[in-house]
Amino acid sequence: MPEPLAAAGVAPADLGGYQEAVRLVLTSDLITAVHPRPGVLERVLPWADQLTRDLRDLFGYTLIATTRQARLIRRFDALDPSRGKIFANRAGKPFDRRRLAYLCLVLGSFQRSRVEISLADLVRLFAPAANSIPGLGFDPLVPGHKAAVVDVIGWLVERGALNLSDGSVEAWARGDGGDALYDIDHDICAAIFRPSRPIQHLTSAAGLLDGLDGGAEARVRRLLLERPVVYYADLDAEAAAVLRRDDLVDNLARLTGLVVERRAEGVLLADPGGRFTDRAFPGRGGAVNRAAGLLLARIADALEEERSAPASTGTFERLEPPVEADVQRDLLARVDSALPQAGVVRDLAWSSGHTPPMPPDRPDPLVLLERHRLEALIDDLYETFGAASFTGAWQQDPHGLLDAALDLLADLRLVRPVPGGVLLLPAAVRYRNITMAIPAPPRGQTDLFEGGDPA
Repeated sequence: MPEPLAAAGVAPADLGGYQEAVRLVLTSDLITAVHPRPGVLERVLPWADQLTRDLRDLFGYTLIATTRQARLIRRFDALDPSRGKIFANRAGKPFDRRRLAYLCLVLGSFQRSRVEISLADLVRLFAPAANSIPGLGFDPLVPGHKAAVVDVIGWLVERGALNLSDGSVEAWARGDGGDALYDIDHDICAAIFRPSRPIQHLTSAAGLLDGLDGGAEARVRRLLLERPVVYYADLDAEAAAVLRRDDLVDNLARLTGLVVERRAEGVLLADPGGRFTDRAFPGRGGAVNRAAGLLLARIADALEEERSAPASTGTFERLEPPVEADVQRDLLARVDSALPQAGVVRDLAWSSGHTPPMPPDRPDPLVLLERHRLEALIDDLYETFGAASFTGAWQQDPHGLLDAALDLLADLRLVRPVPGGVLLLPAAVRYRNITMAIPAPPRGQTDLFEGGDPA
């Protein structure tokens, strides 16, 4: 079957504008008049019909677009822990389980008959439900509980689901009798939570996955969009053959405006302009981003030293990476072990026979970076540049910064965590010559992470 041509109805002169709309839809959890920023909705809506066709025909996605919002309903072939990071407070800290639970309870407490609600009334509505859940609860005298509510309300305000009309959430949080009044946008609230299947009908998280539906072509297209890099070793034989097709990958480059980068181990859609990512790397991403880049540079130096050393003095152990299908099965089992059984409507229960496809061969061994070696690398960076160069948040916590940097590199599929360390994935080699710019040191202090762009 021939590859459906992306942007088939778009004139060449308009292709850049259409590609921008595609990128905005794919990188935004929800688009409203205020989120992700004012003006985005106006750049997307003129292309709504073409976007709907392309996203449906190429990926099986559903775009819901109205005059006030746009929301892409994705199909997922595998669990992706990094997806949860769209839920974060204004400082960028991901929501913990309490905040995620409070968000669901707050959304569930809104009644269509109410167009506005005070924060005090909202808490009175959702608190009994929170207190009925073992291990959750809500106590206004516990600072952590009120802070979680503040983060949830802020998240909803950022997306336009709530609009402050009087008072402030800070006044309520202080506990001195202050309150806040919000207008409720029920349409946006409904768009925020749209599971592909009713949660009460699921006996396994696998029920949220699409498995092999739509064929290998659609699955590979989705992987190329959703992952920073797609490795042949993670795919079954049919999907790997599809990934090697020039027409499919080039068609996605036409759709998105990105650049195809093929390597022996896989394919990625590179983004030289930094317009198609929620986690820019390398770039002006703060201490964590730049520490991750410096770690890769030091690792590359160590690998180069190993290659130039006599064969009998090799220093890096090689291990076979976990098979992607095994990783998915383990993750599904862990999620399912926490599913509440009491809330499932047994007469309507739906379960999936979803089995992640197996790659044809065992993957090649990868370099293992043990934890003690990684700690030595970050300690060396602190010694080289001075602890004060790593901002106040990380100045006294080099190993905490190491953990955050490794989490970033894992999300970018540049390393894979394993017990005792991480495995270096092939795409990390493309950053072997990375150089992090060091801005002019103020008052004699070298500061790596305040301003300056990567070279």
